[in-house]
Amino acid sequence: MGFGEALTTALHLLATRDPHVVAAVTVSLQVALLATLFATLLGAPLGFAVGSGRFRGRRVVEVALNTATALPTVVVGLLVYALLSRRGPLGDWGLLYTRSAMVLGETVLVAPLMAALTMALVSGADPRIHETALTLGASRLGAAWAVLRELRRGALAAVATGFGRLISELGVALMLGGNIENATRTMTTAIALETGKGELALALALGFILLGVALLVNAGAALVTATR
Repeated sequence: MGFGEALTTALHLLATRDPHVVAAVTVSLQVALLATLFATLLGAPLGFAVGSGRFRGRRVVEVALNTATALPTVVVGLLVYALLSRRGPLGDWGLLYTRSAMVLGETVLVAPLMAALTMALVSGADPRIHETALTLGASRLGAAWAVLRELRRGALAAVATGFGRLISELGVALMLGGNIENATRTMTTAIALETGKGELALALALGFILLGVALLVNAGAALVTATR
């Protein structure tokens, strides 16, 4: 099949909402959204604590967080696989090759990124925001919330960056999900599979959707931050 024919077939699959395409898109969105939520809940408070804190060893923690953002996906996948495998400490939970395992692995992958982005945002914020909130009687949590409200544009961009990283992730999804059709097959794992089989049409259709989702998320984030 030539590229032109594959492109035509891909557009037909999109127009007819092919069930294989719909299933892969659904799994991708579910896993990426949940992992983005959990990574934000874990990474943002850590990044805020490091970015606003004044403690010995802060530089070391900053370097560690920035280094963790560059962890290869296969390394994260391997570590989580070791935890969830039958002989691993969490093997009895039976999570391997499930969406839960994919969410766990992708959360571990992106939480350091969310922490590093939050740390950079808070480090560059005006310290008087935090001090003023405390002076006005806010609790530490309330003062932190006041700072994040002032930084909401950057925070939203950070969340969009994390989601963009996860929706296009392949290594962790493949190692922990197993690429099981209608269960753990995502757009990226399906693209890899179909390309290997020479089925360019389905791979192209999923590739177009992947690009479209990334475009929508970033355009939405840009629109929201521009109007606030």
